Amino acid sequence: MLYSALAVLAGTSLFVVFMPLDGWQGAVPLLFLLVSRRRPLRLAGLCVAGFLWCGWHLDRTLQQALPRTLENHSLQVEGVIRGLPETLPGGRVRFRFEITCYYDASPGCHTLPLKTRLSWYRNAPELHTGERWRLWVRLKRPHGFANPGGFDYERWLLAAGIRATGYVRGKRHHQRLGRQSAQGVQALRGRISRQISATLGNTPEAALLRALGVGDRSRMTPAQWQVLRTTGTSHLLAISGLHVGLVAGLVFLLAGWLWRRVGLCAVWPARHAAALVSILAAFGYALLSGYQVPAQRALIMISVFMLSGFAPQRPSPWLSWALALLLVLLVNPLSVLTPGFWLSFGAVASILYLSVGYQGHVSKWRRLFRVQLVLPVALLPLGWIWFQQLSVVAPLANLLAIPWVSFLVVPPLLVGLVCLSLWPAASAGLLALAAASVHLLWIVLAWFGAGTGNLLHLPAFTATGMLLVIAGMLCLLAPATLPLRLAGLLLLTPVVLEPSPRPAQGDVWLTVLDVGQGLSAVIQTRRRLLVFDTGPAFRSGFNAGDAVVTPYLRWLGYGFIDRLILSHADNDHAGGVIGVRAGFPIASVISGEPQALKFSPVNPCRKGQHWVWDKVRFEILSPGDDTRASGNNASCVLRVVARDGRSLLLPGDIERAVEHRLLRQSPDKLAASVLLAPHHGSLTSSSPGFVAAVRAQLVIFPTGYLNRFGFPKHRVSQRYRAAGATVLNTAEEGAIQVRLEQGRPLAISRYRQVRRFGAVRTSLSGP
Repeated sequence: MLYSALAVLAGTSLFVVFMPLDGWQGAVPLLFLLVSRRRPLRLAGLCVAGFLWCGWHLDRTLQQALPRTLENHSLQVEGVIRGLPETLPGGRVRFRFEITCYYDASPGCHTLPLKTRLSWYRNAPELHTGERWRLWVRLKRPHGFANPGGFDYERWLLAAGIRATGYVRGKRHHQRLGRQSAQGVQALRGRISRQISATLGNTPEAALLRALGVGDRSRMTPAQWQVLRTTGTSHLLAISGLHVGLVAGLVFLLAGWLWRRVGLCAVWPARHAAALVSILAAFGYALLSGYQVPAQRALIMISVFMLSGFAPQRPSPWLSWALALLLVLLVNPLSVLTPGFWLSFGAVASILYLSVGYQGHVSKWRRLFRVQLVLPVALLPLGWIWFQQLSVVAPLANLLAIPWVSFLVVPPLLVGLVCLSLWPAASAGLLALAAASVHLLWIVLAWFGAGTGNLLHLPAFTATGMLLVIAGMLCLLAPATLPLRLAGLLLLTPVVLEPSPRPAQGDVWLTVLDVGQGLSAVIQTRRRLLVFDTGPAFRSGFNAGDAVVTPYLRWLGYGFIDRLILSHADNDHAGGVIGVRAGFPIASVISGEPQALKFSPVNPCRKGQHWVWDKVRFEILSPGDDTRASGNNASCVLRVVARDGRSLLLPGDIERAVEHRLLRQSPDKLAASVLLAPHHGSLTSSSPGFVAAVRAQLVIFPTGYLNRFGFPKHRVSQRYRAAGATVLNTAEEGAIQVRLEQGRPLAISRYRQVRRFGAVRTSLSGP
């Protein structure tokens, strides 16, 4: 069973890694391997079955797509709120809305079954799960930033089955149509969440207890999440498999005691009755949590374990793990797209592996202490893959937090929730006790997380590196002899010591990041790093510096920025600087509008400034010392020349007036192999004379998906194409990396292709 489950998992994982949207059905004939008498071939057949099952499931999900004719248009729809609406800072509400139909110029409401994620920005009423609404919305297909090291929002939406995102239009008539008759568990979750708030107020402890009680994380602050990440305890202060198992265990003991107390053992054994009751309790708590993958896994394993009491011989724990894995993949194979799937199953597998060989000669408490201390280390490969980070204090923090939450927080919380309607006074006392317990724990966790260097950020991994890490960890953590552990250290050594890839002396790598409607570019030489602009920030608190630039630089393995250039002070170019400055020390900052930025020191960038890094020349072409330009025309214009003479030109948001001045003053310095299109491809820039002078092989437009300005303008794109340039757009390609390497043609990597098919690169040959 174990190898069969792993084979199905391998097939499912292969599909989501390569995501072949067409042609995957061609693997159907390989299912004949399932009837082979040879075990390796049968396992290969199960791998194919997992591949095909995932493909069929994905195909069904993708069929529920928003028609392109309805994208980015004002649309009136009807539907039902699903899940718990999230109240966010600034009065914004985010919620899942299941559309059933939409209105257009023709009569009636036209069927459109579509799961969406909406935001209501201003004057949002109180929303509850199960309510039916008629709303004016603007929708778009799932689309997120696509950058190495960053959060993959599109895959998260896909795993959740959400096929459109958007927002509720302001100043429109929206109508609540009533509630669905069957409210079910979701309505109960909403009521409990509101009652916790009513009892404890909008305190930090109430936010944590809502997460523990009903899986409602909407009120948790960024500061709380930061403490949880730094201490490696995020899994505890949300409903996890550990808590579902705890509930099942406590109910099993209580139900068995009551069964014996009332004298029903003669009718049916107490352990059998208690087993069924504990399964029902675990099922109820899993539903209350939102039925996420960790809760599903725990429920299945608990059910197998409890029902095995009816059999003459208990099954192996690995059998329960494998059965849970198969059933979760059967219900939703796309769950492998989420870190929760891997961390949940990985944690239990690590516990089982760490327990092997220690049952006979080591006490139970010592085994528990060892597992708890070593488990965060065992999960290092998964943390590396999903988050590129490692908490140094996680073993010690979890050693305290796991028993504290399990025995001092969860029991009074759950009993208090049960008593909410039956005995309100007792419920309030129990919830206050749980809140006080969480408060004390939080003081310790905040102390653990306050130290500098407690969270290590890891660079990008390679497939070979991950294989070495997994093999090394298995050897290092195995309950075996010293030689095997030494072999584990030898396997890990090359991974730890291997430096991240860097350009050769005199070469330049440029990466234009996908930050939506804005700009951020990263320039690497052999030993130096330059960041040109940081992307936008938004009123919600989201900024591209935190979400895109910082994760990408950490993914590359950098801990320091040699120079930050903020071309000018507009939000779409400088809004993310807060996140970048918080994440990295910066040697120097220059800008075309230093006086408009809200921090210091910032030096002005002026024509004639130049420097050489690793035989690569950098030069500022604009603005001049005598200019009084502000806004777009104050942008720093940066020219970067590699050792072989090829160059990059980054002009910020300059418009035609500055282009004409550059044509007069520096015509010999405008020719470039790669150009970042001025002002995102607007009609106010890229004049015919400028395009002709640059003669770029490659032009990159940094724009947002379906941006309201319509950038890049079609006329501008065509102008560059007519001049012989290849034209790329970050909204379509994601992050775009260009390498100027001596003796080689221009190498281009488009992240949306890399993400699907591996290291795909194209080349542009030419002078």
